[in-house]
Parts: sequence; C-alpha cells; structure tokens
Amino acid sequence: MSQSEFIIRKPDDWHLHLRDGDMLKAVVGHTSEHFARAIIMPNLVPPVITTAQASEYAKRIKAAVPEGHKFEPLMTLYLTETTDLNDLAAGAESGLIKAVKLYPAGATTNSESGVRNFETIVPILEKMAEIGLPLLVHGEVTDPQIDIFDREAVFIERVLDPVRTKVPELKVVMEHVTTSDGVDYVMSGGDNIGATITTHHLIINRNAYLAGGIKPHYYCLPVAKREEHRLALRKAATSGNAKFFLGTDSAPHPDGAKEAACGCAGIYTSLNTLSCLAHVFEQDGALENLEAFASLNGPAFYGLKPNDQRVRFTKSETPIAYPDKINVQNDKVTVFDPGFPLFWKHEEISTDTI
Repeated sequence: MSQSEFIIRKPDDWHLHLRDGDMLKAVVGHTSEHFARAIIMPNLVPPVITTAQASEYAKRIKAAVPEGHKFEPLMTLYLTETTDLNDLAAGAESGLIKAVKLYPAGATTNSESGVRNFETIVPILEKMAEIGLPLLVHGEVTDPQIDIFDREAVFIERVLDPVRTKVPELKVVMEHVTTSDGVDYVMSGGDNIGATITTHHLIINRNAYLAGGIKPHYYCLPVAKREEHRLALRKAATSGNAKFFLGTDSAPHPDGAKEAACGCAGIYTSLNTLSCLAHVFEQDGALENLEAFASLNGPAFYGLKPNDQRVRFTKSETPIAYPDKINVQNDKVTVFDPGFPLFWKHEEISTDTI
C-alpha cells in the first residue's frame, strides 16, 4: 500500500452523539461528509425510549443533513427498566431500531434514566437475544466507592459477565472500551461480543487532561486511562481483528458547558477523526488495517453490508488547517486537538475511478 495515497470503503461511525436542535444542525454535516452511516446515541433530554420517538428523531437528523450528502442514521433505543418489549420488537422488525443502549444510571451525560437494578432487564435482554438485536453497553459501574479509573474493569466483573452468562445468545458491543481489561475480555468473549474504540482514546492518556493543569476539552467518560491501556487499545484497533471497530463517541458540548466548575464530559472528534486515524495507523505501521477498523468490522458485526462508496486518502506536504472551534448559536464547540499536525486528506471518489 502506498505511503502517500490509499483507498478504502467509506467508513461508518458505530457510536455517535448528534444532540438535537441547533447543535444537531451544527455538527451533523461533519459526520455525513465523512461517514455513510452512524449508530445514533439516544441520550437526549428526554431520552429516546420508544420507536415512535426514534422515528421522529431520525426525521430531524435527516432534515438537518446538508444537501448532497448521503447519510443513514442507525437508530437506537435507550434501555430502561420499563422498556416495552412489544414496542422494542416492532421497532427492530421495522428495520428502524438497530440496537438498544444500556446506560448504568448516573454513569455519563444524560444517563439519569438508565438502569439501576440489572435483574429487572433480564427479560428484555432475553427478547433482544431472541430477535438478534444488539445491546450496546456503557461499561462503567457507578458505585462511588469504586475509583473512576477502575470502573470499567469492575463493570465487566459485576455486571457484564453475569449478564452474558444469564443470556449467552445476546449480542453485545462494549462501547468506547478504554482498558486492557476490556480488550482482553472482548478478545476472549466469543463471537457474540465486539467493542468500539474511539479516536481520542487511541491518542490521549490521562496526562492529557491532568498534567500541567486541568484541560476540560480532553475530559470524557469513560475517562482516558494510563498509557499502558492506550497502547492496548492501539494494538487492538490496528491489528485488523474483526471484534474491534470505530465508534468515535464524538460528543459536542458548548464551550460554556465544558469550561465550567463542573464541566461536561465529551470530546468532539467528527470533524478530523479520519485524518487522526490515518496518522495513528501509519504511525503503527498498519495502514493496511484501517479499512477493517473503520469500514468493514462494524458492518460485519451488525449483519450489514459494507458501503459501496470509496474514500481516497492523500498525504499532504503541509499540515491540514482544521478549525479549532465551530460556531453553535451563541457559543462555540472546541474541536479535538490530537496534539500533532495532521497530513492525511481524504475525499470520496467515484467507484469508476478505482
């Protein structure tokens, strides 16, 4: 593969926050320009808990996509202890609902309506296993006695493994995995489990937001961990292993909400993710595996076909001038700064030119 140019199928984003209203309109074009499809997170206020609500949200997303962009939002439902089984099954059968999202109550942004008693959701999970609907998990416990850097490992032990033992046929995506513990669990977990890895967790460790002063624009949940964990994520992502695929967890917040005494968790990466990924994979000598991570493994896990469109990457001699911020109504959203210059440009091309 050339080190100055290569072509892959157009990527998908298997974990994305688009928000709603003015924020949706400000950010959706960055995703629809670079990705053909995306799994849309349902943690709006109020959350998307019914198929009807998901349908209306999908309409708002499609209406906000810039003219000329081809983009398919893949909708999810927010799992609660009272999720309607009939509505869930009907949504899946219609093709609208592609997965269900499990937020432990209080684990992250807008998760207050999430699950507190995991025993109550077993019948829901059994129904999902029966119809082949994946469960997407935010893999952290919320026990205040557990150190925030240990919450993913404890979630695997206390919640995820017991759930999968009770419902072994359930397909599970461990979203935004951040530790070697998570990587190892997914690797050894059989065919029914996969994991998304974010762009920013491949690039930053906990020094990024703690060393030399608090840096709120590197604060996310799950938080970035030690360097040893970042390296485990890099190894998993760049290996080409079919269990791991891109989920940016791109999560825009206005600067006013990030730069606060109690700032919001979330990093906005949709604008420059593909250039960041090309840099990472080149740095690790694995450009030939970028297509698997960004374009092939996710569709395979979800039982979908990869995209027909192609994207050409070309290495520039000068750094790409991505904006530091984007405007949203009366505020701004800070774009992820990887801490190094980016040189990989990308453009969609006609399949006739391949």
